[in-house]
Amino acid sequence: MSLEAWLSLIIVGLLFAVLQYRRAPSTDILFIGGLVAVVALGIITPATALAGFANPAVLMIAALFVVAAGLRLTGVLDLIGSRLLGSVQTDSGAIARLSCVVLGLSAFVNNTPVVAMFVPMLVDWCRKRGVSPSRVLIPVSYLAIMGGTCTLIGTSTNIVVNGLLQTEQRVDDSAKLYSEPFREQLGGMSLFEIGQVGLPCAALGSLYLIFFGRRLLPKRRGLIERLDQQRREYLVELLVKSDCRFIGKTVEEADLRQLRGLFLIEIDRGDNVITPVTPSDVIEAGDRLVFTGVVTTIVDLVKIPGLVPAGDVEGAGTVRRRRFRWLFEAVISKSSPLIGMSIREGGFRQRYNAAVVAVHRNGARLPSKVGDIVLEPGDTLLLQTRTGFAQRYRHNPDFYLVAGVDGSQPQENERAWIATVLVVGLILWLALASTIFSCSMAALAIASLAVAGLMVVTRCISVANAREAVDLQVLVTIAAALGLGRALTESGAAQAIASLLVNVVGSAHPYLLLAVLYVLAIVFTELITNVAVAAMLFPLAVAMAEASGLSPRPFVMAIAMAASLSFVTPIGYQTNLMVMGPGGYKPRDYMRVGLPLTVLVSCVALLLIPRIWPFAL
Repeated sequence: MSLEAWLSLIIVGLLFAVLQYRRAPSTDILFIGGLVAVVALGIITPATALAGFANPAVLMIAALFVVAAGLRLTGVLDLIGSRLLGSVQTDSGAIARLSCVVLGLSAFVNNTPVVAMFVPMLVDWCRKRGVSPSRVLIPVSYLAIMGGTCTLIGTSTNIVVNGLLQTEQRVDDSAKLYSEPFREQLGGMSLFEIGQVGLPCAALGSLYLIFFGRRLLPKRRGLIERLDQQRREYLVELLVKSDCRFIGKTVEEADLRQLRGLFLIEIDRGDNVITPVTPSDVIEAGDRLVFTGVVTTIVDLVKIPGLVPAGDVEGAGTVRRRRFRWLFEAVISKSSPLIGMSIREGGFRQRYNAAVVAVHRNGARLPSKVGDIVLEPGDTLLLQTRTGFAQRYRHNPDFYLVAGVDGSQPQENERAWIATVLVVGLILWLALASTIFSCSMAALAIASLAVAGLMVVTRCISVANAREAVDLQVLVTIAAALGLGRALTESGAAQAIASLLVNVVGSAHPYLLLAVLYVLAIVFTELITNVAVAAMLFPLAVAMAEASGLSPRPFVMAIAMAASLSFVTPIGYQTNLMVMGPGGYKPRDYMRVGLPLTVLVSCVALLLIPRIWPFAL
């Protein structure tokens, strides 16, 4: 190998090693550092290094972040999630219900927001059913990962690999490096092409989780007690307006008997007070529903159109006004002028431009009318107001603490159908563009950007939220990894390693070559980010195929599959890290459940890949 090839391998090897340290710099910083190093040493030019930042795959991933956020903010994802579990009582039943929905969603929506949506819902469900979250959260992450392998857009890994295939073919148009049959095998993937392997892997993986994997999951009962201790119960009074979908339904039909962590204690109907509330009581317009329960479920209720805080009828009554209102928690201080006054007398709207949604007081029995509660020092108020409330009153002596409530961002529920139509249209276009019209990756990226832009134009998501939805760390890591992949190719390092593997294994054993490459990708994926592995092993896959006179398609597909299916460590995939804290998991839990799953899906993938994409040119 040349000096440049050795330097490329040393830089990449050091990068992999440093990533294993807990206190290592963030992934994007490390990859940028590696990219700068290969440029500084003259291995690739600055233009080649920066080409990854303009790669259509990177732009498409950025657009899909916005599209997924639009689905979440319009309530589409929440609607699917909230109606999923129903009356399920056991962890096995929950995993079975989740299988189809999570697999289906993550096949077309980035799996990170899918898992982010299900985690809080499942934690609340576990608290209510007395089930440890450690019994269900790892399966959700694994299901989302497997669902991503079913379509081209299911995971960023597939998008990156597809972009690399088209780039390699485009480069060969001018350089003429490969034979015509070899070049034809470098064409872009269709929407469901990789699903020929991904879907069987996902189906068998789901069955494993339902019948065997769940038996290997820990039962950490202490986590349930800890969740109960963290539970902060509020008293909240909500008014049923004339446009509420609950009108004419019984309490049971409106699903108000199965709320997560919330209990309907009273219905105030003029001079008539219904208590205790029975499942057969019918809800009418103008009813005041009095609940007691946790703040997370109160947040969900306040987002329902036509159900508004009783103290904020004027401010929250219209869709336009509700769109700009958020929830904040504020703790009353000893010096507050509100001490000794009822909430009604305090005039919150006039004084703070805020409405009291609910009140929490440790260990005290509060009256059933929020407006009649006389405030005391230490009372925690749940307030509905505009976004700048925390900045204005964080240092105000009237309050000990002011903080926003996670998840209280207003949803554009009335635009849910718009978001759904846009996403369905995008999926149909991607299916047609990648199969019938054979569009380039750039065309697919433009279509994704157009749908993301329409999400903003139709106000399914604001410009500010669209910016926040784009995960720059992920995008920078992918772009830098693409540059490092080019360094391995142009320096000759990838070709040298490929020749070594072909000489050791022998080109007469293509199945063994495929298995070696697949296992290499699996190991690397458990240690570093999956898209980086795909970007840097892609040149090796193409070089191995070219050196052995075989088709590159099965080797590339093996990279795409192996780089996506990360189950053995928490750091191998972002969704695994997301469930680690809420589930109270330890690294050995992932090993115990994920290693058999990895072996299972690897055997299925290695069996199917050569049958679907033959080795012969």
